[in-house]
This record gives sequence, structure tokens and C-alpha cells, in this order.
Amino acid sequence: MTSDNVTEAESVEPSEAVPAKSVDDRLIDELVGRAQAEGMQLTGEGGLLQELTKRLLESPLKGEITDHLGYDKHDPAGKNGGNSRNGTRANTVLTDVGPVEIAVPRDREGSFEPKIVKKRQKRLSGVDEMVISLAAKGLTTGEVQAHLAEVYGADVSRQTISTITDKVLEGMAEGQNLPLDAVHPVVFIDAIHVKIRDGAVANRPIYVALAVTAEGRRDILGLWAGDGGEGAKHWMHILTEIKNRGVSDVLILVCDGLKGLPDAVETIWPRTIVQTCVVHLLRNSFRYVARQDWDKIAKVLKPVHSAATEDAALERFAKFADAWGKKYPAIVRLWENAWEEFTPFLRFDTEIRRIVCTTNAIESVNARIRRATKARGHFPNEQAALKCVYMAIMSLDPTGKGQARWTMRWKTALNAFDITLDGRLSAARQ
Repeated sequence: MTSDNVTEAESVEPSEAVPAKSVDDRLIDELVGRAQAEGMQLTGEGGLLQELTKRLLESPLKGEITDHLGYDKHDPAGKNGGNSRNGTRANTVLTDVGPVEIAVPRDREGSFEPKIVKKRQKRLSGVDEMVISLAAKGLTTGEVQAHLAEVYGADVSRQTISTITDKVLEGMAEGQNLPLDAVHPVVFIDAIHVKIRDGAVANRPIYVALAVTAEGRRDILGLWAGDGGEGAKHWMHILTEIKNRGVSDVLILVCDGLKGLPDAVETIWPRTIVQTCVVHLLRNSFRYVARQDWDKIAKVLKPVHSAATEDAALERFAKFADAWGKKYPAIVRLWENAWEEFTPFLRFDTEIRRIVCTTNAIESVNARIRRATKARGHFPNEQAALKCVYMAIMSLDPTGKGQARWTMRWKTALNAFDITLDGRLSAARQ
């Protein structure tokens, strides 16, 4: 800055001083304007964003080599001082704005270890996150590869993309070994069916266990692949795994007709109430109903699941069976078989009913998983399916705002849980 500029700046009254943000905006506008005037593209190969990224990466690298050697470039202090600069090596790294070639400083002893772009590093961390985000939406490795080539002009192999996404399996394994809260008011266990090509393409279940904590947060307890023939022994193994991570009590466990699960729950957590998911029960009912009868069946079933007491629900269900049993006997059998696990929630406060059965915590999670798995069609193996499901779950709430809204929505219900279930929830908070 020249002395004239300093004088001009000092003559400005405080009230007239230009905010730093405005100065930054002017500099950015000037830079973009000059680039456009000179015919320079803003994006793409050789564009302004790539050049800026190159400078932003190379500048700290120069600072790092100076710190490593202890003297500035061309400083006489470094003459005959042992280790010294030894030119640069070219390295092309994949960034959010495409491939960028940078000059990485070297030293004669080869002891310099750059931090901002490490030796042999080919991607910045943001690129890995972008690849995982694309894969979480259900894109195959080939589709991710094509996207990077089309949008960023980057040639990334399918193997590299697979290696990036494989990192999430480490996070999944680590997450399924973390300690858990001692008491959970609700745990939802559900199955998502995916197509896995293991010799022949077959539908296989991926089981998702989602808990609501005593603070009202959603917490994924784990993912497990099954073959569809699971029984009490299988669920004993999974529930024991969860218990060993610290869960000593679950107030309500919500599931949908998973064979052997209620027996396993009674063994692991004797006081836990097993509740059939009403949303799933209704959905399964409508699979047997002709489209023209949907509204009529919905109107007759609503008084059953919204009844004030179990006796009232039984009376209304008898009326439904009389009116529709001959035409839809499968629905009657479905409700009769699920009745023992359906009725517990009728004894709960309306707040608990609403939050557990109407605003089902796992439904939004399942919807995201289904979109991702449907986009993929089928998976080559069980691990690929688990990876896709896990990435879909991890991408649910990137900003954390959804979790905050969820916590607020559960506050009233958590108080009702504590009153209804003998203070077991408040005991866990102490």
C-alpha cells in the first residue's frame, strides 16, 4: 500500500469507513470482472475457480516448507545450512472444482511432509464427501464416475470410487460398538428388503434398529443382514449385542411381525412392551383390498386403532369382521394374529400413541433407504447392500436441524412415558 493510500484511508471519518465485507465483495467483483473481460471461464479446466484453488493450495505449501527448513526462500541464512529446497514436483489433485495441478515443494533430504496436501494424496477431503453423498442417493460406481467426468472433467476409476465408499463400512463397524444409554423409551426394529445377487438375485432383509433416547434424539443402534428365515436365536444374538453395549431397559419395542423377536425381547428385557407397528399393520391390510374399497376399509378400521380402550377396539373390530370378513378374510386373520402385540398402545396416553404409532420414527428413515436401494436395483453382495443403506442413513440430516425439530416434538411424549411406565425413564436420567 502506498503512502497516498494510507493518507486517504486515514482521512475517512469512522462513520464513513467501508466495512471489511464490502471491500472483500469489491475485490471479488473486480477479480470476476477481469476474468470475464479477458475471456477466462469461471469454471471448467483452466477456469478462474481452478486457478484460485491452485493458489490457495500452493501458498500454504510454501509456508510449510519454510517452517520445515527454518528460513525463507533466497534467505542467506540457509546458505550451507544443511537441508535446503530442491524445486517442486507436480501433483494433480481432485478438488470440488475439478482436477487441479499444483507444484509441491521438495527438500534435498526428502524429510518434508506437507500437511495441506499430503504425499501421494490425490483427492481433497471434500471430494470423498461428495462421492459418498452421490452414492448415498443410490448412484452406482459407474454413475458416480460419469457424473465426476461430466461435471468436473475428472477421470476417477470405479475402483477409487469403491475405495472411497468402503470407508463408511469402518464407520458403521465402529458405530455398532459404541456404548449406548442405559434406558431407551422406544426402540423400532424394521426390515428393508433389497435385491442381492448372490448366485441368483433374491430378496433379502436388512434390519434397522432405531432408538429414541431419553433426551428425544434419534439414534441408529445398528444394521444387520438376514436371509428372511430368522427366529428367536437370531434376535437373541442381536438384542444381546445391544444389551452388552449398555442398554439395560427398553420401555417399548415397536416391530412388525418379526418371527421370534417377542420371545427374545422377553428374555433380554422382561419388562419391555412389544408393540406391533400400527402403520405397518394398516399398510399390510390394504395389500388385500381392492382399490375401490380403500376409503371404505380405512373408514371402518380407523375406529379400531383409535379406540379409547382394548374392549372398545375389540367391539369395533368385531363389527369390521361382520361387515368385511367374507370379502376380505385375510385382513381379519392378519389383525387376529397381531392382536396381542397391537393392543398395548391402547393403554397409553394419547401423546404416546401419536408419537409411537402415528408419527412413526422409523418411517422417514425407511423412505430414504428405499429411495437409495430402489435407485440401485440390486446389489452384488450383502456388504454392498449394507454400505448403501448405511450411507443413506448417514445422509438423513446433514445440518442437524431435523434432529432439533425431532427432539422438540418428543418432549411431551417423553413426560407421558415416564408417568405411564413407573418412572423408569426419569430413573435413567439420575
